[in-house]
Amino acid sequence: MRRAAVLGTGSCLPERLLTNAELEQMVETSDEWITARTGIRTRRIAGENEQNYQLAAQAARRALDAAEVRAEEIGLIIVATISPHMLVPSCACFVQTEIGAAKAFAFDLNAACSGFLYGLDVAAKYVAADPNMKVLVIGSETLSARVDWEDRNTCILFGDGAGACVVGSAEGRGIIGSRLYSDGSLWNLLCMDSPASRNPDLIAPASKGCFIQMAGRDVFKYAVRAMENAVTDLLTQQQLSIQDIALIIPHQANIRILDNLAERLGAQPSQIFCNVDKYGNTSAASIPIALDEAVREGRLHRGDKLLLCSFGGGFTWGSMLLEW
Repeated sequence: MRRAAVLGTGSCLPERLLTNAELEQMVETSDEWITARTGIRTRRIAGENEQNYQLAAQAARRALDAAEVRAEEIGLIIVATISPHMLVPSCACFVQTEIGAAKAFAFDLNAACSGFLYGLDVAAKYVAADPNMKVLVIGSETLSARVDWEDRNTCILFGDGAGACVVGSAEGRGIIGSRLYSDGSLWNLLCMDSPASRNPDLIAPASKGCFIQMAGRDVFKYAVRAMENAVTDLLTQQQLSIQDIALIIPHQANIRILDNLAERLGAQPSQIFCNVDKYGNTSAASIPIALDEAVREGRLHRGDKLLLCSFGGGFTWGSMLLEW
């Protein structure tokens, strides 16, 4: 049986490392406070020649190399992001030009931290409709451009980076199923205003600026429960248990969410992939960066069952099951 499968992965992180000690000089916080509450010790911050699309393009090149696929073979490019350097054209169009994927069509997808999962699901459906198609799915963020560096509750959490994968048809492995959800009624708990309106009649009266705003405690409560339910529903649908899963890659939000999720699922520590300590929360980029690291560290083997799950602004959340 042929399925849409991940043929290769890649990632790209900015050069600059921002430590908790450096943040102590910027806002009222401490390394101990950040580490205890988030598990984050460092994060990467984009600099010159590290625009969102440039990070995305480099991650894409590495995924193409790993898949042994040429850019000219790509039929579609999807970039999941909430921090493009321009609103128009899309980040995906810039990536297309950067890598020379002249035959592809391209668009961005905004589902916040769940964007990569949504993108993979879209890619799987295109490949199911045309088994000869190859799709480049990228999660890429430069959130350093979209945080309030005077708000210690958010600026300590987020980092920049990109991860990518090539999706195509494969025999006997691939995406088994997914469960995707959203609830727009809770938008105000995790949101980011758009740039100020040029039309005075459309100016949002409560706008604080184009940066991330988050009610951390409420988000924590919803995130753990939502991801747990998404995973449980998918496993039940596929008649599997958590013990059947070789590796779980959750969205890397903070260590307390990951620990609580693992406990609720009854997962062993060895089943959970975690790199939040190194990169912080990179939103749509977190799962593909972690997936690429897991692949390159030899954590996945042919036939392993891999579980991805995420939660983000919208609210959006979901899970996906793959056979590697």
